[in-house]
Amino acid sequence: MLAVGPNGAGKTNLLESLHLGTQGFSPRTRSDAQLIRFGESAGRVGLRGARAPGVPVELEVTLRAGAGKQGKLNGAPLRAAEQLRTEVATLVFTPDRLAVVKGGPAVRRAYFDRALGRLSPARAELAASYGAAVGQRNAALRRASLGLSSRDAIAPWTEQVAALGAELVTARVETLELLGPVFATRAGELGLSEAGFRYEGEPVTAERLEARLERDLERGTTGLGPHLDDVAILSGDRELRAFGSQGEQRLAVLSLLLAEADAIAERRGVPPLLLLDDVLSELDPDRRRTLAGQLAGRGQTLITATNAGALPGEPEQLVEVSPGRAV
Repeated sequence: MLAVGPNGAGKTNLLESLHLGTQGFSPRTRSDAQLIRFGESAGRVGLRGARAPGVPVELEVTLRAGAGKQGKLNGAPLRAAEQLRTEVATLVFTPDRLAVVKGGPAVRRAYFDRALGRLSPARAELAASYGAAVGQRNAALRRASLGLSSRDAIAPWTEQVAALGAELVTARVETLELLGPVFATRAGELGLSEAGFRYEGEPVTAERLEARLERDLERGTTGLGPHLDDVAILSGDRELRAFGSQGEQRLAVLSLLLAEADAIAERRGVPPLLLLDDVLSELDPDRRRTLAGQLAGRGQTLITATNAGALPGEPEQLVEVSPGRAV
């Protein structure tokens, strides 16, 4: 599907509503108040489709000013609207996604931890559990440094951080190994040669955490563990964050999204919904044709552009967007 219209017509709003309706949250903001039209007190996204041939699905998210979101799946209320993402997989590209490559380590950690959760739902809460353990250890460090508790109170959290940290690193590395070959293939097709990943971080063990306890007490934070690790995104020996052009960084993010889409389709048996906002504007004609070929036959994709000629070939569905309307 190709959604076209002038800048400011609402194409990104259409894409955002599809993400909200399938995942329970916006890819742009965590403030639900920003998702409700100015002057209104509530908003609703309702979607109807099929997870697979003959398997219909209805999704609904309702927003109310001053209240939490409410999600429904096939008419049944959900405990939290974000539960929708466990039922339907959606991947999104927006121009600010370039931060996955060009931003700091925290952005990449967050991205790959979300990918880990999408590819291995049973381990989706691992990063959050680890983060909670680090938070508890940091609190224990600060209490001990102020004389409000003994150092013995730190030890249980040290063991917890070490155990969960080792498990998280293993899960991240497995995720990179799963995505790596397909990422290299997709990137190569788009002209980014020898694309790959390198996990960067020191091994975390209880012994190593104990060895640096004095430094951690002085600083009040845990200075070792996967909350400080990084994933280098490479083209050959070049780290694209520091030595890649913006065009190469864009190709890397696109290739990463396509690699994850392939992995999700293989694992779940159903391809994810792809939402690609302004993805064609900085690609040359050859790469546009390559991308169109990569997207063909892989499930439903929504692409936004300012004009229909931006996409090589004919889209299966063309939607013209104007302020307040999509036809």
